[in-house]
Amino acid sequence: MSGRCLLIGLDGATFSILDPLMEEGVMPFLKRFVESGTRAELRSVVPPLTPPAWTSIMTGRSPGNHGIVDFFTYESPDTRYVRFANSSHVQCETVWSMASRHRLTSTTLNFPLMAPPRPIAGHVVPGWVLWRYLRHYCYPAGLYDRLKGLPGFLAKELAMNIDLEQKAVEGCAQEEQEEWARFHIRRERQWFEILTWLMRTEPSHLTAIVFDGVDKLQHLFWRLLDPACRAERLSPRDEGLRRLCLDYFRQLDGIIAEAVTLAGEDANVFFVSDHGFGPSDNIFYVNSWLHQNGYLKWAGNGAPNEQAAGALGLNLGMIGSMDRLIDWSGTTAYARTPSSYGIHICVAGTRGEEGVPPADYLPFRQRLADALRAFTDPATGQPVVTRVWTREEAFSGPLADIAPDLTFALRNGGAPSTVPSDTALHRRAETIGSHRPEGIFLARGPAVANGASLPQISVLDATPILLYALGIPVPEDLEGRVPPGLFKPAFVTTHPIMMGGPTIPPETFPSVAVEGEGEQEVMARLKALGYVD
Repeated sequence: MSGRCLLIGLDGATFSILDPLMEEGVMPFLKRFVESGTRAELRSVVPPLTPPAWTSIMTGRSPGNHGIVDFFTYESPDTRYVRFANSSHVQCETVWSMASRHRLTSTTLNFPLMAPPRPIAGHVVPGWVLWRYLRHYCYPAGLYDRLKGLPGFLAKELAMNIDLEQKAVEGCAQEEQEEWARFHIRRERQWFEILTWLMRTEPSHLTAIVFDGVDKLQHLFWRLLDPACRAERLSPRDEGLRRLCLDYFRQLDGIIAEAVTLAGEDANVFFVSDHGFGPSDNIFYVNSWLHQNGYLKWAGNGAPNEQAAGALGLNLGMIGSMDRLIDWSGTTAYARTPSSYGIHICVAGTRGEEGVPPADYLPFRQRLADALRAFTDPATGQPVVTRVWTREEAFSGPLADIAPDLTFALRNGGAPSTVPSDTALHRRAETIGSHRPEGIFLARGPAVANGASLPQISVLDATPILLYALGIPVPEDLEGRVPPGLFKPAFVTTHPIMMGGPTIPPETFPSVAVEGEGEQEVMARLKALGYVD
């Protein structure tokens, strides 16, 4: 058995938005797909963040095993300096590699952590790559030049227009926000044209693509999309923005309808999201809280100016610029990035740090975790932090030492910030969208059960599901499984799940980084999206 599979990733998709859109007639194809197929809530990783979650989807392994816990990773084991993570930091075999070993081809489009590309039987056009590096990072060699021949091909629209995203997130005029929304409509169309061209000219056994505009629109326009947050009467400006958002989802529905139709009736089609979404009203200034509670000491006379701190980090192009802001001799704990929802403890002798003696690490960590749990919102008296995980709890595996010592979740989708602030907790003037653990899973095809609704499954299950649908034995060391009830009983009877030997560790090769101006541009993109302060 080697049936074809189509995997469509909708970054950040959540049923709390998709269900109303389907009922309102905005996404009629997706509604028919759901009614005739199978659905489930898809649980993300901790924290629910794009790089580790998509890496878990394409490896079937958790972050403590595959090695991606954030947008960044340590430069070396003996330093606290970090760099941008790339494919060379993924320490587990991908589903594309597993398919290649079984002589099946794959096409993978717009997935993060795919650059520089590892050789596979098929095609790679990676996501999160600056447009001027795209030729170098497409696989096989020569693919980019062939893509340039497609009608309307614009490499700059495959990447992100940082100027537009910064204006949208940091505040801009109405006409600029409208262009930002239109840009993501055009961008999805660019990826769709590549997808359909490859499906027609060089079809693969496994075709996979990520559409990431869902995440971007929900971050900025959540208050216009979520029925629970939307005002009964919108201003003319907001009405126009909402219409643009609905147009995005309407066009996305048409795009996926064409892709599923092109895949054919004999293909098994799956939809996944790396995480879900929900409203966010509060900002938790983690380092300011640590400073106020005696864990962190700012360099110089008191806390640095927030605007100056942000500019410093952006100009240096590295999160490592935080070293200029903190007095490390008086610091025992700090938050490196807002995206990690984590706190690192300075342990004496580790990564060249002063700090907590190793013998005191566990009781110190427990006291810090208890203090986080005890922190309450002065306005409501409610806990700000709803859960705290130790490193072992959140990132079990051989690579857990690269993760924060403590990882936390915030009440009502609160977002962390690492920049200095006079207050540890701040209420936003306007609700935005932030990540939640509950994403989506949808499936339909000749092997898939009809009209079923499954209990929650995990992003770790995506790779076993794809392998089983392709007729490939599921490696014994995968952490995910093939969920019961997903496939038709008759199909499972005639095609029993086969377990295979362990995965093969990725071949090591020199880590490739975007240097100089390019690294600053990547930093600007992450800053615009709120993943970096």
